[in-house]
Amino acid sequence: MIRKAFRMSVHAGRQAEYERRHNPIWDELRDTLFRHGVRDYSIFLDPQTGDLFGYVEIENEERWLAIAATDVCRRWWRSMSELMPSNPDASPVSRDLREVFHIESGAAS
Repeated sequence: MIRKAFRMSVHAGRQAEYERRHNPIWDELRDTLFRHGVRDYSIFLDPQTGDLFGYVEIENEERWLAIAATDVCRRWWRSMSELMPSNPDASPVSRDLREVFHIESGAAS
């Protein structure tokens, strides 16, 4: 399993709408994520700054990257672009974060 983390942001005053649109996300988008090997996916909001922290566990990088080419992902990006800084293709402006520490409990021997 590959762990990925990234930062995005939401425009001031749009946080509640951003959260509303994620609860729940579209069924079609959820199913696409799972079909592309996403196992866990969380987004956290810092309400003071509008910063978003995303964490995802994926099966492999190629399948993760392929999500961006799906129709449902592109529709989702367009629907969210009014709420957050976006690139010309409507994808959210995002910065990958580098993991510097990880600890995980193992099964008892």
